Amino acid sequence: MLKLIAFRLIGFATMLSLLSCEKFLEIKDPKDSLTTQKVFNNDKQAIGAMMGVYSQMINRETLYSVELNQSAKKSADEMNLILAPSDNYYRNNLTINDYTSGIWKTAYEAIYGCNAVLEGISESTSIELTAPIRRQLTAEAIFTRAFSYFYLINTYGDVPLILTSNLVKNQNKARTPVAEIYEQIVNDLTAAIPDLPVEYPVLNGQVSRIRPSRWAAKALLARVFLYTKQYPQAIVEAGDILSKNDIFALEKNDINTVFLKNSKEAIWQLQPDPSDNLWGNKLKDADLPNPLHTGPSNDLSSSLLNAFEPGDIRRKNWIDSTRFSAQNKEITTHFVYKYKVGLHNKTVGMDGPEYHMVIRLAEVYLIRAEAYIMNNELEKGIADLNSIRKRAQIPPLQTNLTQEKAITAVAKERQTELFGEWGHRWLDLKRTGKAEAVLSAIPAKQPWRGSYQLLYPLPLEELKRAPALRQNPGY
Repeated sequence: MLKLIAFRLIGFATMLSLLSCEKFLEIKDPKDSLTTQKVFNNDKQAIGAMMGVYSQMINRETLYSVELNQSAKKSADEMNLILAPSDNYYRNNLTINDYTSGIWKTAYEAIYGCNAVLEGISESTSIELTAPIRRQLTAEAIFTRAFSYFYLINTYGDVPLILTSNLVKNQNKARTPVAEIYEQIVNDLTAAIPDLPVEYPVLNGQVSRIRPSRWAAKALLARVFLYTKQYPQAIVEAGDILSKNDIFALEKNDINTVFLKNSKEAIWQLQPDPSDNLWGNKLKDADLPNPLHTGPSNDLSSSLLNAFEPGDIRRKNWIDSTRFSAQNKEITTHFVYKYKVGLHNKTVGMDGPEYHMVIRLAEVYLIRAEAYIMNNELEKGIADLNSIRKRAQIPPLQTNLTQEKAITAVAKERQTELFGEWGHRWLDLKRTGKAEAVLSAIPAKQPWRGSYQLLYPLPLEELKRAPALRQNPGY
């Protein structure tokens, strides 16, 4: 896979920059490293290389946002699989032959791309690659590498920690413990924050949020501190973002504007390539039926649908239903409708109204709410929960809840706010120790085969190619 990644990352460096590079860069294939000075001769080329990493993260057929969303919804309790009830993700019955390589491959391609950018900038002696761009791109690369490692360790557990693009050095790396990778993630994010921009750039008259800002790094750092139970630190990082009322705000007038490009809730988005003849400006992780209300779709679970309180406008606006014929009967299913552009209404060659939402403001409120509550600052945590509940137009929580009830309220609010996004529900069940109790009670997941299923198996082809790798226990 490393050689395959190398060839794809050469494509990163030659990719048409989303910031108006006019033609592919011409470089020769390096033999054991992706670093080449020709790609980093000037600001425009170096920016193009980093933008290529972002484009590959979101515009490939198999990318880890799509693979993660689809597999995580099935592995958790967000979906009934009417059309494929024997699916092993849905049944929590994965084997080493099940396909789990999309997350692995795309994440490591992004990591190699980031390492190549870091090395290219470090080795470039060109005076046309200016100091401010060097600093910003270095910060973007280490942020994106940290982001990719976060999903790798929460999907597979221990994974190889790759900090160079040199294929010879990396070809037989063993797995690194999760704790060490979390330490690297924190170090990378901490190093990135000072050199990432505070303000979002304005492109074509609009604020553009498609490149990482200081706030994206702080949001991911707050999430990492929450996951690692460092609650005071999570409170600080989340609070820095929530204090920036001039940049961010909950979309209170119309909840359907949350997922539009450059919405005030967006902390980081990724821009799709609308020139794709098949997908156009439809986002690849917008899993909408086609036709919209009469085509087949996977079905959201009753446990998710029942989690919404009466009057919750998220239920009304972010979930829709479709009715279609299958298995010799009429079937009605519910689907995630946060994104509104699907194959039924896509446009090819034209920038769409929506970008992939990667990190958004509501999650930061929920991070700080949980951290406050776990830090025995219950009233502050409940206040943050009530900010989210107010936007959803449901009654506020009482401020005298016990810690146990407040944490239950956090879990419910995360379930009804973040469903279908980046595997949040799957990761929440695992990190809070609730996965086995919740999942083993679902009839289709019985008999429960063991908590080893909470980590996916390493891709079989990777084990064959890298003898130092060892499979997760139980597979």
